[in-house]
Amino acid sequence: MAHTTCPGPPAGGFDPVDPDRLLGLDVLGLAATGQKIIDSGGRQVLWVQCRPVLEAGDERLFCACCGAMGRRKGTDARILAHAPTCGRVTRLLVRVPELTCQHCRRVWRVDMTSAAEPRGLLTHGAVQWALEAVAVDNMAISRVAARLAVSWDTANDAVMVAGLEALGPLEERLKGVRVLGVDEHVWRHRGHQRYVTVLIDLTPVRQGTGPARLVDMIPGRSKTALVSWLADRDPHWRGQIEIVAMDGFTGFKSAAAEQLPTATTVMDPFHVVSLAGDALDETRRRVQQATTGRRGTTKDALYTARRTLLTEIDLLTVRQGQRLEELFADERNTPVEVAWDVYQTMIDAYRHKDRTQGKRLMNRLIDSIASGVPAGIEEVTRLGRTLNRRKDDILAYFDHPGSSNGPTEAINGRLEHLRGIAQGFRNLTHYITRSLIHTGGLRHRLTT
Repeated sequence: MAHTTCPGPPAGGFDPVDPDRLLGLDVLGLAATGQKIIDSGGRQVLWVQCRPVLEAGDERLFCACCGAMGRRKGTDARILAHAPTCGRVTRLLVRVPELTCQHCRRVWRVDMTSAAEPRGLLTHGAVQWALEAVAVDNMAISRVAARLAVSWDTANDAVMVAGLEALGPLEERLKGVRVLGVDEHVWRHRGHQRYVTVLIDLTPVRQGTGPARLVDMIPGRSKTALVSWLADRDPHWRGQIEIVAMDGFTGFKSAAAEQLPTATTVMDPFHVVSLAGDALDETRRRVQQATTGRRGTTKDALYTARRTLLTEIDLLTVRQGQRLEELFADERNTPVEVAWDVYQTMIDAYRHKDRTQGKRLMNRLIDSIASGVPAGIEEVTRLGRTLNRRKDDILAYFDHPGSSNGPTEAINGRLEHLRGIAQGFRNLTHYITRSLIHTGGLRHRLTT
């Protein structure tokens, strides 16, 4: 039986153990002097002092008012929550030197801002740990608060402030944006639905340099909301936007045309195909009612084929293909066959290896259903009118590879996951900040 062997020490041997470095105290300007486990749950308290010890000439010895040298009066104690150590809740009992001025009698404590914010309850190390737990590990604020043994509000406030500081101001986040994605998002689970407009930087996706990232969220979903946000931006920045990818909402189209006249608007393929899929579904349900006088059941061919109808033709199994042939053999289902053919032709146009040929195919499709749909298929007729109005935006996709709003939908999916972690949001400010922390590129920044 083979025996495992322990690898030898690295070249040069191991460095001496430095407990302050292991605990992350050295970067805080602190040094540990003792440790005690205080309960059966494994909570520990570390006795620490300022590092280095005050020496002659240290500027912290001199009064900020008169400049006279102070003398040691005593020691004050400050309790701080630190990042968990080996799974243990960790508290720091900091012995802060207290000084008094020999001239003006002013009393002060040694500056501790290298370890924690004034009057703060968390060390900088604890705040950094909490931010990484939320942004990288998708940990709920309640779990972060439990690991640090602080209140929810304390943990949440620390993460919000640190997250916004790490993300930087909006002007910094907007630098380099050339392709802008716009979409709406429902941010509240319970009660009335509330919408926000999300703005995504799609430039890295188009350039192949990285993932898309959220840059901002606007309360509401309307032309007015987007126009107001764009009008507040620097005119030079607006002039640099080359492409705006969006869904079929006309409010976004109007706002982009008004505030970004030099940008090309692109209607996302997902939403275009979704419109065709909706028309196919509506046609199927109408024909079902017309032929049977009721909604579909598992015994009805139209109902059982509802998923098959929305499957790309190249992905159909032999059994599914036979099911569609049997379905279309019935002349009563001709409207469904027409809508299905439009749906499949649209997918073929987007899937075409040659974008020029795909564009021609899409152009012919839009022209044909805008004027040549047989009577009695009002769903496809309405679809033709919609596509014809946005024809330029739809065809623009073929001229601008990488301008899909797909990454925007992916970010929307991550925001849905965020709502699940938080079990819903009631505070819009918190939701926007947490969304930026999760999908604003902070995860990539913290892990590299």
